[in-house]
Amino acid sequence: MFFARLRKDIAAAKRNDPAARSKFEIWLTYSGVHALSWHRWANRLYRMHFKLLARITSQWAKFTTGIEIHPAAKIAAGVFIDHGAGVVIGETAEIEEGVVIYQGVTLGGTGKQTGKRHPTVKKNVTISSGAKVLGGFTVGEGAKIGAGAVVLSEVPPYATVVGVPGRVVRLGGEKVQDLLPEKEDPLVKELCALRERVFALEEALGRHDEER
Repeated sequence: MFFARLRKDIAAAKRNDPAARSKFEIWLTYSGVHALSWHRWANRLYRMHFKLLARITSQWAKFTTGIEIHPAAKIAAGVFIDHGAGVVIGETAEIEEGVVIYQGVTLGGTGKQTGKRHPTVKKNVTISSGAKVLGGFTVGEGAKIGAGAVVLSEVPPYATVVGVPGRVVRLGGEKVQDLLPEKEDPLVKELCALRERVFALEEALGRHDEER
């Protein structure tokens, strides 16, 4: 079982990283593969109720790989963590096969929830560098999370999400035309109102100068 999952992890790395030259190189040098291997062992210890030993194992993996995965997180075989530095995966997170996670990603909670407080990431999702997915919701199959996005609510399947807070800009490969958050932003509205006020004052000053 362990080696079958390891083979799937290595195959996912080979499939998703054009820089990978061989499976042997991946097994020796890829921190994402190492972190997932340590997590498999930590998760088994956790399920056997050796929770302290499981946490020690996960912290050792964090020290050696730069990737922190809570031992209770559920991660399928065939997930690829690319580069991996700064990746954090929380206790109740669930990640399905084919997911690609880049460096600096957090699958965390908002700090205000109990129970299922970390995201469920469905098959073949891509989460780009620095993205934060926070909460106990689902990221639908095939979705793409843009670099630096902060996602706080459910993501539909095959959607592309960007921005802070994250918003859907593409759905099923088609642009979302009716979503214009900039027009609804109170800061933008205030700036527009100030600009109009400046124009009005400039016109008033111009008329005053002409009258003089």
